[in-house]
This record gives sequence, C-alpha cells and structure tokens, in this order.
Amino acid sequence: MDGKPRSDETPETQSPANEAGEASPTDFPEDREAASDGEVTRLQTELEAARRRVNELARAYQDLNKDREEFKQRLTRERERMIDVERGNVAGTLLEAIDELDLALASSHQDTSPLAQGVRMIRDSLLAKAQATGIERIQMVGRPYDPNVAEAVDMEITPVQDDDQKVVAEFRAGYRLKDRIIRPARVKVARYVAPAQA
Repeated sequence: MDGKPRSDETPETQSPANEAGEASPTDFPEDREAASDGEVTRLQTELEAARRRVNELARAYQDLNKDREEFKQRLTRERERMIDVERGNVAGTLLEAIDELDLALASSHQDTSPLAQGVRMIRDSLLAKAQATGIERIQMVGRPYDPNVAEAVDMEITPVQDDDQKVVAEFRAGYRLKDRIIRPARVKVARYVAPAQA
C-alpha cells in the first residue's frame, strides 16, 4: 500500500466524479428529472406571459378598431347634421318667398284672375319643392299650443274651457326639417276665462 493505484483498478471502475470531485447533475436520474421540470416550468411561465401579451394586443386592436368605427359614424352624423343646417338655411329664404306669396293671395282671396291663379301656382310649386327636400309645414290651428314649435303673438279670450291653450289662428306658418324646427309658427292662442256670474 504505497498510495499507487492497483493494477486491477481502472479509471472506468472508479467512482464517477468530475474534476472538482462532485457528481454531475445529469449523472443521476432524479437530478435530470428535476432539471427538466424546472425547464418546463420556466417555458410554461414564458408561454403564459406571451399569451397574456397577445391577449392585451388583441384587445388593444379591437378597441382601436371600435374607436375608428365610432369616429367614422360620428363624422357621418356630423356631416348629415351640417347638410341639414345648410338645407334649413336655404329653406328659410324659400319660406320667406312662400310667405310673401301667401300674403298676396290672402289680400286677393276672392280674386280669380289669371294673375292670382299664376301667383297661386308659383306658391304651390315652391311649397312642393320645399316639401321634396324633407321640409314639412306644421299644422297648428285647433291643436294645443306648444312653445317648442310656435310663438304666441296674440291671445283670445274664450268661455269654453276645452279650448284653453289651443291655437285659434296662424299668422305665419311654421316648418320643420326632420325633427328640427327650422322656423316656428306665429300663432294666436285661446285663453279660458270663466264667464261672469250674474
């Protein structure tokens, strides 16, 4: 026993050890399994993080697409509103001409001359063109007074309680375009006053 290895001991039969004298983690099946479990866990964590990121990006894309569609719809509504405003402005001029023709016809209501018939035809033609653009005349006489569509410029006392706050006469016609009043009517409104008791 002089410290030299015996001839029957070969490097293959010596205990497995690395140069530092420690066993390699892959030399034992348990260590290899633990290393592969750690790698699988790390990969699963990375995969889950990647899935979350993809979901976030997909949601962001959907939100962006939704915002873009809403913006397009808002632009369309704004453009339609501006067209309606301009149409209402043009209609205002046309309606003034119709009013003047109405006044001319009212002053000669019994006149059956060719001139009066021509004025009536022009007035009817202008009114038809206005109605073709979506403008409609508001019928007020006999209906309850609505301050949203008419201006009360005169009042008439009535002894009939059912006629209270009803429009009894129209001085100027009112017009609407779709759901917007482009010109309120000017009307006379009845007001109920109880008859004096004798």
